[in-house]
Amino acid sequence: MSQPLWYALVGVALFCIGLAGLVINRHLLRRVLSVNVMSSGVFLIFVALAKRAGELPDPVPLAMVLTGLVVSVSATALALVLIVRVQRLHGSAELPEDRA
Repeated sequence: MSQPLWYALVGVALFCIGLAGLVINRHLLRRVLSVNVMSSGVFLIFVALAKRAGELPDPVPLAMVLTGLVVSVSATALALVLIVRVQRLHGSAELPEDRA
């Protein structure tokens, strides 16, 4: 198994684990962590796609990964501030149950 294929498979696995955590968890902090795991999987897939056979890697997907890391850190910081605010206002950082 080649190294780019291995990175792509691990990236898909991380994305699926993060998606399952996003669907299952009700606590907002766990949901933010699940989104971060999903984004790590996407970054690994981009790194795997950047590799060319016998050549230097394509710089465009690598630049997208670097930009995505900066955006991901900023979005995580904003989400954590919003979670603290929700917890102060409502006393809990969990989503309410659906009452249909």
